[in-house]
Amino acid sequence: MNESFQKIYSSKVYEIRKYSESLAIQTPTSSQNSGFRKLFDYISGNNRIKKKIQMTTPVTQMENNGVMTMQFYLPSKLNVSNAPEPSRSDIELVVIEGGYYAVTKYSGRATDENFIKHRNLLENQLGNDNISVLSTSIRATYNGPFTLPMFRRNEVMFKIDYKTNE
Repeated sequence: MNESFQKIYSSKVYEIRKYSESLAIQTPTSSQNSGFRKLFDYISGNNRIKKKIQMTTPVTQMENNGVMTMQFYLPSKLNVSNAPEPSRSDIELVVIEGGYYAVTKYSGRATDENFIKHRNLLENQLGNDNISVLSTSIRATYNGPFTLPMFRRNEVMFKIDYKTNE
């Protein structure tokens, strides 16, 4: 989920966004710090061609098949053919397919408790609105650790089955 999306619908609880395909790097992680450090090293030039890459937001985390995965989205000028190949075997380039996502925003620390609270609110509202969820929950964080909690932007996202009259 890079920052480029089209807002399709907005309610009091969530908005529906349409995202285009994106390129990301990802790694399995046992803690936020271990995953972040590995991915940050990659964009800092610890890749096969020693190329530094601009940091983008958000940083996302989700559980895939029982494994927590962290992702950094790469700038849109990069694609599968020109992105530096990772030098670590536990980092991979992945194409994130575009589609519709239901998203709720919240501030504060990106704690598990805060995330779970907002995830449950979003999931319940989507159920009430008869919107089918297609993915596990995605935790998106946008700010560095020194941003005051009240100014932080965090999001919970679900890929959804959404039909429009486009």
